[in-house]
Amino acid sequence: MATPKQPDPRSAYVDLYWIPLGAGGRFVRRNGRVFEALVALKERRPRKDLYHSALEVVVPEGRFTVEQTPVPRRDDARGVVAGGAVGARWAGRFRIFRYEVRCWRDGHIPDVVEAVDSPRRLTTDAATAQRLLQLTAKVPTPTWGRDELAAGEMWNSNSIISWLLATAGVDADHIELPRGGRAPGWHAGLAVARRREAHVLVT
Repeated sequence: MATPKQPDPRSAYVDLYWIPLGAGGRFVRRNGRVFEALVALKERRPRKDLYHSALEVVVPEGRFTVEQTPVPRRDDARGVVAGGAVGARWAGRFRIFRYEVRCWRDGHIPDVVEAVDSPRRLTTDAATAQRLLQLTAKVPTPTWGRDELAAGEMWNSNSIISWLLATAGVDADHIELPRGGRAPGWHAGLAVARRREAHVLVT
């Protein structure tokens, strides 16, 4: 793997990547298609391509990748800052039913070569980029695939990314997906972020 290019110490930005769900893995891709077919049938609309989101954040201190992923077998350094259960809380005792949130310095995003209409430069404001990195350790970590936070849809990797962006001050409501695409969980993150903002304003 090529050595990542070091960022200009004067630069700062947040880039968003849209990665097709299941890129690099038939199992996830097949299950995603079944899921989307059922949802499209229920909502009486055409099927759409499903996307998983990830971020690359550059600040004067360095370059970071931010993403939610399954917990791998290996135990190497990968910038894990938070984690939660997949499917059911009780199942979280097993590695295969856990997810992790990464804020990985000089890290890489798996399957980034398959990203569509990416990267999307969301901001070049250093303070916003720094704030987003600081928030990664505070992101909500309810059970993946469920709506424990009553946000209106399941919580997943897209929820984490949209929550981080909105809470850091990026206008995540108007971010466009690739044509014909959908990002399940995105609006859950926005809903929880708005709830947090309202609570801060009240208190």
